[in-house]
Amino acid sequence: MTDSLAADWWGTAVSRIEPNRIELRGTPVQDLIGTIGFGAIIWLMLRGEHPSDPQAALLEAALVAGVDHGPHAPSIAVARMAATCGVGLNNAMASAINTLGDSHGGAGQDCVLLLDEIRAREAAGLDPSAAAAAVIAAWRGRGVRYLPGFGHRFHTRDPRRDPLLGLVEKAVAAHVVPGDHLRAALAVEAHLNAGRSTPVPMNIDGATAVIYAELGFPAPLARGLFVLSRSVGILAHAWEEMGQGRRNKGPIPPAVQPTFLG
Repeated sequence: MTDSLAADWWGTAVSRIEPNRIELRGTPVQDLIGTIGFGAIIWLMLRGEHPSDPQAALLEAALVAGVDHGPHAPSIAVARMAATCGVGLNNAMASAINTLGDSHGGAGQDCVLLLDEIRAREAAGLDPSAAAAAVIAAWRGRGVRYLPGFGHRFHTRDPRRDPLLGLVEKAVAAHVVPGDHLRAALAVEAHLNAGRSTPVPMNIDGATAVIYAELGFPAPLARGLFVLSRSVGILAHAWEEMGQGRRNKGPIPPAVQPTFLG
């Protein structure tokens, strides 16, 4: 009885580990090594099933797109600063990943929720444009100033938007994904840009949110998948910084003195 209780305490369907035996979602690891891509193994581990090749390719495209955005991104800057403080790569990466919160890193999750609301209103009988307008008004009414997944503080048009949405359009045409979230996102974009001389296009968070939602991942996993993606850039920047030999690199050059507000 005691042994059964101990075994059930950590019961899991994700992996099976026994002497000389490793299975991931029921598949022996030796059958996966060399036969499956990283995007596909992420899908398998999260969902317990193998993706089709087109599904895996679309997921991988989203993961590639979010890998890095340079030291403009707080997570990358933190990774580089931490790397100069005498910590290991794991510490530098953990420090950076811990900055991926609601404002930086969480917009994809919120964008999926936004698009889900639009789809629910469509299901209730509204056309995509009216559904988008109603949800945007509701979010604005809750005090949301910047809609998640739209606009960018650095790019007037995010260079990752068009190739990602182009891949989604091809996947819709090939019946790989339904296209409902893409339609909702384009309706939001059209509403935001109506009558504006300066467009507010979809950004990386919006484009990848469309992909993750179209592939059936729930909203919280949009954030988790972004963390996996951005971890690659975090690792690369931390490793580069370690090779540059600087110590205790702060957020601003030493010659710049912070403004005293006292």
